[in-house]
Amino acid sequence: QVQLVESGGGLVQPGGSLRLSCATSKIIFNTYTMGWYRQAPGKQRELVAVISSGGSTNYADSVKGRFSISRDNTKNTLYLQMNSLKSEDTAVYYCNAKSEWSRGDYWGQGTQVTVSS
Repeated sequence: QVQLVESGGGLVQPGGSLRLSCATSKIIFNTYTMGWYRQAPGKQRELVAVISSGGSTNYADSVKGRFSISRDNTKNTLYLQMNSLKSEDTAVYYCNAKSEWSRGDYWGQGTQVTVSS
């Protein structure tokens, strides 16, 4: 059974940093485009950042220059380094794995990030 397990969320003050991780299992990790999405209360889920199997990245305008997505294909793990956090970054952050070869499309359970003083 495919599993995506996020970790690293929590409460942080504005201007602080967090690093999210997404550990995957039962997928051929290096054939998937991996992404981070977030959903704030009362809002739709939105793209934060994605990284292809080849390492190409794309970011939402709201996080460019502050967030960095990366992947470790030897550990089947996705990361999101979040710096200079703002209150508007508060949301549940979800990991997504989308196959570049098939219809596989999987989500993690989410991890809460709260930015507040």
